[in-house]
Amino acid sequence: MIGLALSWQAVRHADLVWTGATLVILAGLLVQIFGALRRGDVGLDIVAALSMSAAIAFGEPLAGNVVGLMYAGGQLLEAFAEGRARREMTALMGRVPRSAMRYAAAGLEEVAISQIRPGDRLLIRQGEVLPVDGIVSGTAAALDMAALTGESMPRPVLPGAEALSGSVCAGAAFDLVVSRSAAESTYAGIVRLVEAAQAGKAPMARMADRFAMGFLVVTLGIAGAAWYWSGDPVRALAVLVVATPCPLILAVPVAIISGMSRAARIGVLVKNGGMLEMLARVRTAVLDKTGTLTHGQTAVVDIGTAPGFSPDTVLAAAASLDQASGHVVAAALVQAAAARGLPLSAPQSVRETPGTGIEGCVDGRQVVVGGSRFVQRTSGCDDPHLLISPEMRASMTVAVAIDGALAGVIVLKDQIRGDAVSVLSDLRAAGIRRLVLASGDRAEIAQAVGEALGMDAVLADLTPQAKVAAVESEARDGPVMMVGDGINDAPALAAADIGVAMGARGTASSSEAAGVVLLVDELGPLARAIAIAHRTRRIALQSVSVGLALSIGAMVVAAFGYLQPVEGAILQEMIDVAVILNALRALR
Repeated sequence: MIGLALSWQAVRHADLVWTGATLVILAGLLVQIFGALRRGDVGLDIVAALSMSAAIAFGEPLAGNVVGLMYAGGQLLEAFAEGRARREMTALMGRVPRSAMRYAAAGLEEVAISQIRPGDRLLIRQGEVLPVDGIVSGTAAALDMAALTGESMPRPVLPGAEALSGSVCAGAAFDLVVSRSAAESTYAGIVRLVEAAQAGKAPMARMADRFAMGFLVVTLGIAGAAWYWSGDPVRALAVLVVATPCPLILAVPVAIISGMSRAARIGVLVKNGGMLEMLARVRTAVLDKTGTLTHGQTAVVDIGTAPGFSPDTVLAAAASLDQASGHVVAAALVQAAAARGLPLSAPQSVRETPGTGIEGCVDGRQVVVGGSRFVQRTSGCDDPHLLISPEMRASMTVAVAIDGALAGVIVLKDQIRGDAVSVLSDLRAAGIRRLVLASGDRAEIAQAVGEALGMDAVLADLTPQAKVAAVESEARDGPVMMVGDGINDAPALAAADIGVAMGARGTASSSEAAGVVLLVDELGPLARAIAIAHRTRRIALQSVSVGLALSIGAMVVAAFGYLQPVEGAILQEMIDVAVILNALRALR
């Protein structure tokens, strides 16, 4: 009798332990379910909650504990996947300067950006980011607009013209008359666009939840029928235990995490499972030009020369003079001359007009380098456009005059990536049906790149807002993927169904706004990542369908009384192991 009493007491203690452990998991689950129901979401968590509750109510705490253990494991796996989601997008605002040099009665004073008001006059120094929108005053400005428009070439802005915040002073210092406060500036607007797009895009539902309602109805129907016809509530409990959707709760996260790990091996960071699944559903790709399909760096591609001058003579003279300039085009010319092994001389008597051109003496000869109008006006030479073909006139050109005569025209281009054509072909093979080029560059430049790459559509002269509108327009025909690398792309990356950022050389803000980041400076891995996403989705669906089929079969067996709750829980464990092993194939 004492042995039986001790044995009974041990069983009671074990039941209390099982019940307590199950209640802890059940309490957390119920909080999630009520929160989801308030949002109008009905998920498979309800089945798990019913089975654990029924196990406690009908005196089968061990079965309930097994169900709770498997459910908690699934939640941990899913939390791990979501833990790789994007961080707060702070890098975009971090690029904005905190202070500026403002003219005052006593001279220049450094003030906080928040103190700047329309009408103030600021000094913008070389290399500084414009903190606010304004009007260029005094001398012309050379502005690097890549952050706003994606243009690879600095743009000359004449006095009286507007300069936008977020651009960089690429030439000599200039004065800026403030037209809008920092909060109303173009750059701040980009930040708000990204935040609004991120907030407006609803989180993608878990794949498992798409089966929730149908599976819930089937489960309750079989459990209710078993109880009604047998009069035994334990049969209904056995059905609920076997019906616990662990194949859905576990198999999908395991497959998704495996696919994400596989993509990471080839240099593609997928931030969460929803993004990987969306990657498999995309049918339209909108791609930025500069830095994405092109290298984002200017290079000399051709040199047209006048009679009596050779290409090397023209380039050497221009590069020698441009050694005195801090302009990015000057740096490209010096780099091109160095690549050809041309000797460069020290320039003398240099005079530079920011954003327009430069003149001076090289080896005793008067040299003028710059835009066509500047060179014609300064040297009195012929029209530089006569030396190049009409096709080349759409490119960036630098005219060179020597001793008052037109010597040549240097053509620069942002070169198309060598693998761009093959990558776009691979994207089509991976299921992308429509390819759209979106660029802030001039129409003729963007059109030339689009034709060379065989794009289905070319959109040019786009502002960040226009890129968002383009993405939204394409989304009418199905999920859209946006690929970009600059701050100007960040709003469109956030607005697209899935954004892909060139993380190796792109801006931090674009990486934060995107759901996928390419960790290498090439597009090739993107097509392979889409193929991985397709395979991962197939494996996940296969695991789900097989797991549900086995579960429904076991539910029928349990309804006829051939499975007890604990036996059903063990059988469900076996089904779980099978579907998890299948899901792990996504790693290969």
